[in-house]
Amino acid sequence: MFTIKKATTADCTLIQKLAQQIFPVTYQDIITPEQSDYMMEWMYAPDNIRRQMEEEGHVYLLAYEECEAAGYVSVQQQGEDLFHLQKIYVLPYYQGAHCGSFLFREAIRYIKEVHPGPCLMELNVNRNNKALHFYEHMGMRKLREGDFPIGNGYYMNDYIMGMEI
Repeated sequence: MFTIKKATTADCTLIQKLAQQIFPVTYQDIITPEQSDYMMEWMYAPDNIRRQMEEEGHVYLLAYEECEAAGYVSVQQQGEDLFHLQKIYVLPYYQGAHCGSFLFREAIRYIKEVHPGPCLMELNVNRNNKALHFYEHMGMRKLREGDFPIGNGYYMNDYIMGMEI
């Protein structure tokens, strides 16, 4: 049984530690180690997580089992009726224990709290990420795809998926 906690800037280091255990494993067969290192710094340096929260409107939710953090999700409002699920990651130990679906549902619950009317939730997923099937199972569909430059000559080669909520 998982519980949820809205992260604060005091949790930036915890989010980084979770990412260090999850991100490289998730992408080891998809991107180069150099791109993984670049993306870890770009997205998960504590100062960058803090900036995401304070300046870019990212809301992080942390999943816990008992007292142990198991994963996180990040949501950002990008338009009047558009939200972007920026990140959803679960520690390998908790994968298969429905923590991902718990976090996904919590993201939707949060969006409905702050935006009771109909809206669209989108996310980017690497075209070679096995999580694609998870998102389809959760009710999302592919809307479009693109290759998005992220700096240093690297690209995110993603599907943009979405669902009405």
